[in-house]
Formats: sequence, C-alpha cells, structure tokens
Amino acid sequence: MADAGPPPGDDDPVAAGSPDAAATSDADAATESASAGAVIVPVEPSSTLRSTIAHVAEAAAAAGAPAIHLVEIASWRNGDPESDERAAAADRVLDRAAAWASADLDDSEADGAADVEVVTAVIGADDYLFGADDYVRVLAEYAEENDADRVVLDPEYTPVGNTTLLQPLEFALSNTPLSVETAPVDRPTRRERFRTEATTGRFVALFGLSLAFYLLLGDPTYPFDLVTGVATAAVVSITLSRVSLDSNPAFPRTPMRIARGIIYVPVLLFEIVKANLVVARVILDPRLPIEPTLNRMRVIVGSGLPLMTLANSITLTPGTLTVRARDSDLYVHSLVPWAREGLFDGPLERWTRFVYYGRRAARLPSPRERDDIAILQGPDATEELPIAAADGGDPGSSGDPGSGGGDESSDDASVEAESSDDPSDADEATDR
Repeated sequence: MADAGPPPGDDDPVAAGSPDAAATSDADAATESASAGAVIVPVEPSSTLRSTIAHVAEAAAAAGAPAIHLVEIASWRNGDPESDERAAAADRVLDRAAAWASADLDDSEADGAADVEVVTAVIGADDYLFGADDYVRVLAEYAEENDADRVVLDPEYTPVGNTTLLQPLEFALSNTPLSVETAPVDRPTRRERFRTEATTGRFVALFGLSLAFYLLLGDPTYPFDLVTGVATAAVVSITLSRVSLDSNPAFPRTPMRIARGIIYVPVLLFEIVKANLVVARVILDPRLPIEPTLNRMRVIVGSGLPLMTLANSITLTPGTLTVRARDSDLYVHSLVPWAREGLFDGPLERWTRFVYYGRRAARLPSPRERDDIAILQGPDATEELPIAAADGGDPGSSGDPGSGGGDESSDDASVEAESSDDPSDADEATDR
C-alpha cells in the first residue's frame, strides 16, 4: 500500500513509491549484495560433508555471495613420496564436493543462486603444515587473495587423519578478520577415534607377521610351537590389528615393501657396525674427542611406519639418538661430528624412502641438500633450542644462537657465564 511507508517530508526529495525510490532501493540492494564476500569451505571426506555443502550452497545463494571456495588444505608437501597420489585423491574429493554444490545451487530458489560460482583448490602444498596456526595461515592468505570473508567448517572436519583440529582451528581463526561458522548439520554420535577401522587385510597381515616372528623364535617343526604360535598370533591380531597398522595392506605394494625391507636389513647392520667402530675409537682415545649436540632434521618419509622406521634406525646406530619426533622434524642427539654429518647426508632417510616408496623416492635430495637441517647446540649452532622457551625470559635478547659457544673470552668468563642464571637466554625460541 502507498500509505504503508512514512509520509514524504519537505526535506525528502524522493516520494515513497516513486520510480526514483525504487531505483534507489534496487541500487542499495545491489551494493549490499556486491559487498558480500566469498565463502571458504575446508573439505575432507566425512559423514557430514554432504550436509555441510548443502547448507553452504543455500546460505551463499541467500546472501548473494559471489563464490563458494571448496579448498583442501594439503597434509603433504609437493615432492614428497606419494604426493602425486594424495593430490589426485584430494582432487577427486573436491570434484565430488563441487558437483554437490553446483547441484544444490541449481535446485535453490534463491534469486542469487545462479550467480554463485563454485571454485575448488588445494592449498598449502608448498610447505609442511604442522598445526592449527599453519592451517589458519594458509586459509587467511587464500581468503585475502580471493576476497573471501567467511569460513564455514564441517563439524566432522579432521584435516590430519584421526586428530580432530576443529576446536583449535576455530580458536585460531578467531584471531583473523574472517567470520567463522560451524555448519549446523546433524552428525552421528560417536566416540573420538583412537583406532582405525578393522579390516580383514590388516587382521591377516598382522596375524602372518606375528606367527612368523613366533616361529622364528621357536621351532616351526614342533607341533606345540605351531599350536601356541597360532593362538598367540590370533590374540595379537584381535587386540592390535586396529591400532598397529595405519593403512590396509595392498598388492603389490606391501610385498614390495617387505622385499625392499629385507634388502635394507644388511645395509642397516653395516651402518651399525661402522658407527660402533667409530664410537669405540673415540672412547678409547685418551683425549675423548666428543662433541655432543642436539640437531634438528626435517625428513621426507611420510608419517606413521616410515617415520618410526627412520627414527629407530637412527637410534640403533651408535653415536646418534632420536630424542623426539615432532611432525616431520626429528630431534637427534649426536655424540661426535662424524655422526652428525652422516645424519645430515641422509643415507638412512634415503634407504627408508627406498623401503616404503621405491627407487624413485630414494633419489630425492638429502636433508643437507634441501637445507632442512639445524644444529641446536654448541659453537656451530644455527638455530635456537626450541625446548628452552619453556623457561621464560625475553625472546631475542641473547643475539646470535651460535654465539654462546663461539666467544673468545677467557675460561673464567665462560664458567661465570655458564653458571649465571639468566632467563633471557632461555626463551629465544618458540616450540613450533
């Protein structure tokens, strides 16, 4: 009705209901629609992904968003073993999600549905991403590049496998200009997954390995050992098949890995014998020329069993001890410079890649060639010791991380400096 609006006053140049007023209203609506930013949806296969896509499509069409960006944050780095396969799997997931979004927009009755563009992208594949802060960083950079102002999270979004990052991801996103929303969709009630899915392949593989190991220690021709071996392998498989293996055995991948592992055993034994001789010589030397340091080495072997194999191979070799494995970083204590230099040259890393990924992966650059190494202690230190951050203090107050051991001051001054309790030297690094 014409009298439903406020009466035009003397200072109102446009009467209500006039063509000029309608044009102004349309212009305001268009301006408001144009100001709506794009929406980003991080994508991973989940039980609620389909419902999340439907919610985002309807909301974007109603709000007049220019685009829906479906992104997968890479949990690998380009050039890593099997990175091509993982990137192809991510593209398949994104294509399926894009098809859902397009279908939902086609079915939407909102006026702006036809103008919403669906874009897919894999982001963060050029760097290792280790936690919520890294995920948020690449999301914020992508949002800035594509004029996006909102992130909608799938409530079941788990970008790093079984470790749920949704809550810390939301917290980290709250420190950015992006608006964050968890899709209001129903999800199944379940306990947090500590175990992987039980499969016949994993059960059979673990049963075979357990039985073979049992018979290797016993007598395979003795009936009692056969019976007890089968019983023991069955118990091990039933209780541990869902926590021991992170992927299903596959042909020919698994047999090839076993064959390459058999080749690796004498190589590892040779490295152990060689390191034993070097360490024995150092111990027998009256001067005891040791130089213990803690080192960091970022490795390209993947996670799970490959990383465990490399870490334990380093520990089995005298002169080096894997202290900590943090994401793709190994913190290794070395006793002598020879052991440290051998660690950085990466022979064990190459052999681990060979066992799990084949000859092509073994030809990747070594940690030294990639510059993925750091010395954390001593006169040659190139990085701060990250665990020192827990002691508090003023970051950056002690200058060059390697300067502590390279001063030409007197022995008395060195002793005094070492005995002083200066908290400023303890917090230069941040545990990342």
